[in-house]
Amino acid sequence: MTRLQWIFHGQVQGVGFRATAQSIAQQHGIKGWIKNRDDGTVEMEAEASDESLQTFLKTIQEEPNPFIKVRTIDEQTYHNEKGHKKFKIAY
Repeated sequence: MTRLQWIFHGQVQGVGFRATAQSIAQQHGIKGWIKNRDDGTVEMEAEASDESLQTFLKTIQEEPNPFIKVRTIDEQTYHNEKGHKKFKIAY
C-alpha cells in the first residue's frame, strides 16, 4: 500500500472537486482525506495500491465535472501508512 499527498492547483475550489474526488476515491477503494487550503488549492492524502492511486489520478485529470480544471498537481510519496479507515472530506 502506498500513501501519497497531492496538492491540486487550478479551478478546484467551489466547483464540487472535493465531492467528485471523494466519489472517485470510494469507487477505487482509496482511503484518506481531502480538504481546501487557504491558498485556493486542494490537498489530498490517499492510501491504496499503486494501481488504484494512478487510476484515480487519471480519472480526476480527465475532468469528470466540466467546472473542474486541474492545472498542476504536486505529489509527495510517504513510506509509511497511516491506516485510514475511509475517505472523507476534511474541513
